[in-house]
Amino acid sequence: MTATAVERGRVSARVPVQVQETLELAAAMVGATVNQFMVQTALREAERIIEQERVIRLSARDAEMFIQALENPPPPNAKLKAALQHYQDAKRDDEGTSFSWQPRPKRV
Repeated sequence: MTATAVERGRVSARVPVQVQETLELAAAMVGATVNQFMVQTALREAERIIEQERVIRLSARDAEMFIQALENPPPPNAKLKAALQHYQDAKRDDEGTSFSWQPRPKRV
């Protein structure tokens, strides 16, 4: 194996014959193999889903309200003060402990 070899994973699926025939037809129409077609289509959909889940879209009015809340936050209420106190108490309890975490070895 060369130093420039790319690591590859494998994706496989068992599908009904009708689904396979549909995939074969669509792949042929765009001049790709079924494997290329499936990977390209699945990747495009995966990227769309990831963007949809990561991006928050706001109307102009909602964006303005959000910016105003960031620039002029309301004073902390009793629940927020209690949560901060709980966090600080828990943090003090952890000061005398040590935690050594080692990542799992990479699978070959």
